Amino acid sequence: MSGGPESTVSRETDHDASSSTTDNKENPYSAPAAYAGISSVDTPIGAAAQRASQVLHPHTVTLPRPKTRRMLTIANQKGGVGKTTSAVNLASALAVQGLRVLVVDLDPQGNASTALGVPHHSGTPSSYELLIGEVTAAEAIQQSPHHEGLFCIPATIDLAGAEIELVSMVAREGRLKNALSEKALASIDADFILIDCPPSLGLLTVNALVAANEVLIPIQCEYYALEGVGQLLRNIELVQSHLNPDLHVSTVLLTMYDGRTKLADQVAEEVRRHFGDAVLRAVIPRSVKVSEAPGFGMTVLDYDPGSRGAMSYLDAGRELAARTETINSQEQQ
Repeated sequence: MSGGPESTVSRETDHDASSSTTDNKENPYSAPAAYAGISSVDTPIGAAAQRASQVLHPHTVTLPRPKTRRMLTIANQKGGVGKTTSAVNLASALAVQGLRVLVVDLDPQGNASTALGVPHHSGTPSSYELLIGEVTAAEAIQQSPHHEGLFCIPATIDLAGAEIELVSMVAREGRLKNALSEKALASIDADFILIDCPPSLGLLTVNALVAANEVLIPIQCEYYALEGVGQLLRNIELVQSHLNPDLHVSTVLLTMYDGRTKLADQVAEEVRRHFGDAVLRAVIPRSVKVSEAPGFGMTVLDYDPGSRGAMSYLDAGRELAARTETINSQEQQ
């Protein structure tokens, strides 16, 4: 596919140290050559085809496992910015590339549960029962039919009244953290946990911020992109001060990017200026396929693996894994 005399396979299996070092210098967030699967000299069409092949044929590329489980809360109180879409598609992107991922659905609408194809009718063991202490995490976890390494704790409509019930409970802000302990999740050995929050800054979102050490903020490339993010950052600071000192914004994902408009570029530039290296290089475009996929109970990677949306989320997942490699290196030092 590369158009050169040397085949793609030979470049992937070449373990020459000097070439690997050069690639990493060009893109500090790229995955190491041994598992990146895509050479920097591939044509765009060839690279897209190869990424689509990774979705259709899982385990052809294996991303690095974090030495310690990474838990990310996906939060933004502004609705319609791509929180749930990003949660399920990033989870799918990580799973098809060899990692084990758990999605915790904390949104009473249960859209993440729908996209992952798990039952979430009333009476199903869910995040509601988990929060009030009626079930354990192991009892609430369901495996997604889309991939053997993809799991979900679904949300039912019962979760809508959880915030009222939590008000009177002891240690109400830390109930999710206690429920998602290492011991409780030992049965699935998840590498990543992604918590999908409702579009609010209530007790459900606070529980998610206390449970995780990392926050992923999806920001749409539109006029009101940064409106409300300031309040979210203030809430994160409050949680840092009083409940979870390790909490930090580790990742920002630009969504709904429309390359035909100058506004999208201006918003992206402003977000990168404000958040710096936390912003992923992968940008999620506006895509009909991304919007259609949940209607079929699928992620976009299952619905149309060759679409721009699927490719973008696959790239975003690889960036998260590449940053995991950086974290592992820092822990060794």
